[in-house]
Amino acid sequence: MSVLPAWSTAPTAIVTGGASGIGLAIAQRFSAEGATVAIFDRNGGAATDAATAITAAGGRATGYGVDVTDRSRIDTAVAEVTRTLGAPTILVNSAGLDGFEKFLDISADSWQEILAVNLTGTFDCCQAVVPHMIDAGWGRIVNISSSSAQTGNPLMTHYSAAKAGVVGFTKALAQELGPRGITVNTIPPGFIDTPMLRRTEDRGFLGPGVQAAEATTPVRRVGQPEDIAAACAYLVREEAGYITGQIIGVNGGRTIG
Repeated sequence: MSVLPAWSTAPTAIVTGGASGIGLAIAQRFSAEGATVAIFDRNGGAATDAATAITAAGGRATGYGVDVTDRSRIDTAVAEVTRTLGAPTILVNSAGLDGFEKFLDISADSWQEILAVNLTGTFDCCQAVVPHMIDAGWGRIVNISSSSAQTGNPLMTHYSAAKAGVVGFTKALAQELGPRGITVNTIPPGFIDTPMLRRTEDRGFLGPGVQAAEATTPVRRVGQPEDIAAACAYLVREEAGYITGQIIGVNGGRTIG
């Protein structure tokens, strides 16, 4: 049986938060499958380094310093991508910021910062890119949410709320954009071994730690960024055009439903 190519023509994909962790794994996977990748990250040097490594491996990638809380920079970067790499028809919103604070200690500034990165940044990036998808009559959006949106987490009411917002945003946008040939889905990662998770462990917010989580995960291992990238790579394929508005859990069975 022959394997269908991911796309009939190589698309341009934007991956936010693409310089490390889940975002980097997604950028690498897209490149390996033939996409041209624009890596957006607030650490512009890291974005450039990641793109250089992908290019050295035979792919096509360019890094851009983009803070997703800065709408004007998002718009400028999307215009640069369109001019130099081609109009983007794939968008993965992977940029994220966590936070651990007691509910009564969460300040207005902290609340706004968490929402600005995780929810408003997702909205702004979609709004900047969707016109190019409409022009093409085809598009794929994957929003990286969090299992915290499904279960809630103590000390993370602001983060859980923001990521739950991403889930609702995804469902609504999928219904609006479906007739335009654009699908919108969300992946809420579970326990994934990323630099963010390790920082959380170092700060003492993971109880017994990352490795201990294996015993309470049905598949008996901690997830890797490549697990999320594999699911994301399927959702942006042409053959995934009948999947939209869905929550695709990638969590080793830790969260059901």
